[in-house]
This record gives sequence, structure tokens and C-alpha cells, in this order.
Amino acid sequence: MSPEIAADLARRALVWIATDEERLLAFMAQTGASTDDLRGGLEDPTFLGSVLDVLLMDEAALFVFCDEHAFPYDRVAAARAALPGGDIPNWT
Repeated sequence: MSPEIAADLARRALVWIATDEERLLAFMAQTGASTDDLRGGLEDPTFLGSVLDVLLMDEAALFVFCDEHAFPYDRVAAARAALPGGDIPNWT
């Protein structure tokens, strides 16, 4: 997957997160992001990677996001791998 396609998927994920106040507040608490960070992060590949990191940590949310966007469940992980920091192995 190209970084551009991965960034687009991450932007969709951020918009999806932002449409649910509870989900948005949880995301902001987990990442420490402010509303200004959210706006500025739309063009920051590192920030977009963090959006996908948070989504990947919540399997239930991941499945809902993928189902609503008709994405295969492994697509988010592939997008994460294409963004900065995504090549770092996750040993958990």
C-alpha cells in the first residue's frame, strides 16, 4: 500500500473517530491530542499513524470501522505499515 493511500485511510479513521463524542474523547485521552492537533494532524503522516495505532488497539472499534467502510480487517494494519513508524515490530 502506498503512503498516500494509507494516509487517506487514516484520515477516514480520524473522521470516523470524531463523529462519536465518546470515541473522540477516548482518542484524545489516549494520545494527548488537542483539537488543534486533530486539525493539524490531517496532513501529518506521523500523527495519522498514531490514529491507526489507536484503532488497532481496539478490536471492536476496528471491526466496526472496517465494516462501515467495507474494508477487509487487515487493511488498517497494512495502512499502518505504510506510514512512519509502521515498520517497527509490535511485540505485544
